[in-house]
Amino acid sequence: MSEPTLYPESGFLRLRIDLAYDGTNYSGWAKQPDRRTIQAEIENALSKITQSPIETIVAGRTDAGVHASGQVIHVDVPEGVDLTELPFKLNRMLDEDIRILKITAMTTAFHARFSAIERSYTYKILDANQVVAPLHRLDVAPWYRALDVNILNEASALLLGEHDFAAFCRFREGSTTFRNLLRFNWHRDDEGYLIADIAATAFCYSMVRNLVGAVVCVAEGRNNLEWIAAMLANKERVPDSLVFEARGLTLCHVDYPEGF
Repeated sequence: MSEPTLYPESGFLRLRIDLAYDGTNYSGWAKQPDRRTIQAEIENALSKITQSPIETIVAGRTDAGVHASGQVIHVDVPEGVDLTELPFKLNRMLDEDIRILKITAMTTAFHARFSAIERSYTYKILDANQVVAPLHRLDVAPWYRALDVNILNEASALLLGEHDFAAFCRFREGSTTFRNLLRFNWHRDDEGYLIADIAATAFCYSMVRNLVGAVVCVAEGRNNLEWIAAMLANKERVPDSLVFEARGLTLCHVDYPEGF
């Protein structure tokens, strides 16, 4: 699918929309026939308010079941739209699992996807077969074995930098698997949850959940550090059985250059 032009026709205004969502009941961000998606819900609401067709461009597509606390999109809308009322109107129309946080008028140079310089995710795990509290069940992945946070960090450090991450990405025709992993570290919070902070210039399809599954294998003692380094070097695909589930993953922030 081709991207809409960076320079909308005269009479249109480019908006940056910051939003959050619980992805539990959606088939991911991107529109799909006969499936409920975040993109379709937002575009339908915007089209009703503006009385014009709307196409959204997103900073980072999220898969089915993945959440966002700091997603960014851009849209081109007719200039007459009242921006002071637009967030309120959208939040009245959208279900409560999608919330518009902020809307900002931008120049046409701003592009939600191509202007972004860093995307940050968190992944949450409750290990050692502990019981996940009901109010935490939507954004935490339970794990039955105990995990050593120090080994998680040792394994994650081996993956930092610019590499061909073919071993950790699901194949998509026409897309590259070269990525620059800027940050991948773990800590345990006061409630005992293991939380990964993962950042890259961009991620390929299913990359974060593949990375999490691989380092967990090392932290629980099934494989050693040499295994994960060899898999990266040899581009040997992570088995699907090691890919962690979507619900533990949240897109939390998208960084842009100063001025955007």
